[in-house]
Amino acid sequence: MIRTNGLIRSATLLAAGGLVIGGLAGCSSSSSTASSASSPASSSAGSTPSAQVDVADVTLHIGDQAGTGAEALLTAAGLIDKLPFKVAWSDFTSGPPMLLAMGSGSVDVGGVGNAPPVFAAAGGSQIAIVGALQANPLGSALLVPKGSPITSVAQLRGKKIAVAQGSSADYHLLTVLNKAGLSVHDVTLVYLQPAEGLAALTSGHVDAWDIWSPFLEEAQGLDGARALVTGNGYGSPYSFTVASRAALANPAKAAAIRDYLSLIAQAHAWASTHLSVWAAVWAKATGLPLSVMTKAAADDASLAVPITSAVSTSEQQVSDAFTTAGLIPVKVDFANYIDTAFNSTAAAGS
Repeated sequence: MIRTNGLIRSATLLAAGGLVIGGLAGCSSSSSTASSASSPASSSAGSTPSAQVDVADVTLHIGDQAGTGAEALLTAAGLIDKLPFKVAWSDFTSGPPMLLAMGSGSVDVGGVGNAPPVFAAAGGSQIAIVGALQANPLGSALLVPKGSPITSVAQLRGKKIAVAQGSSADYHLLTVLNKAGLSVHDVTLVYLQPAEGLAALTSGHVDAWDIWSPFLEEAQGLDGARALVTGNGYGSPYSFTVASRAALANPAKAAAIRDYLSLIAQAHAWASTHLSVWAAVWAKATGLPLSVMTKAAADDASLAVPITSAVSTSEQQVSDAFTTAGLIPVKVDFANYIDTAFNSTAAAGS
């Protein structure tokens, strides 16, 4: 198993680097699910399973980030050694840079929030949503720094707000502003990745910061930040596993992705009933205090769900909101960026 990490997750996170070598080999327990679609314009409604595919020699390049903690989650659940293929893990500060790497061919699959697939699709990336998670609304928040006089979203008019461009926080912020009768033109958006966003908030360079777990719990628990709103009533209730079209077109990699989705679904189900154990492992992986990660584990708890019409409609609403706000230049038909062939894997978490 190989891990690459050249990005800082948070101001207080440990930098992980170098190579971790190991062999995860086996035979896929699932059928090939390779999509025949070669372009985003082709609908990926599902693929016809074929004979069992041996994935022992497959190396799946998996994107990871602090907000998803896929490697740590699988480790905590005791499932990391059940991956029947080789893995090359790569860390990213958020979903958008992960999907940029996916577009360049260096990542096959990875977990992101609701907005990164929209921006990737608008940019013409050859990607598809292959798995969904019902996200916990407490895993998102718009924060103000300790001692801030701001007590309502309406008071942010004319203020500076940090957010990672194209992230789930970007959409969360958009819905928060809209419900308060504000638009992105009524504030100054400062596009920063999580580490810089935290530094900007605590130093007073911005008036607010929209962010997700575990960064929001870090800011609250260690720096005294306060939430104006959480995800309750805002944003989108879903996060996603996204795969490159190139990986889906490869029968062996598609089979490996199916196995990965099944194990991730199991791991999320396990974490929801073993929060303290999961928090301890996640704390070790991030370098953040256990007190912070205990709250993050509870706030971020998610369960795998099939990609239904409701999920597809929700993601279309995310896309349309960015188009209406002028934050992406085109309208995206998101039905062309969803592959439901892996829906049965969600049952592994039930």
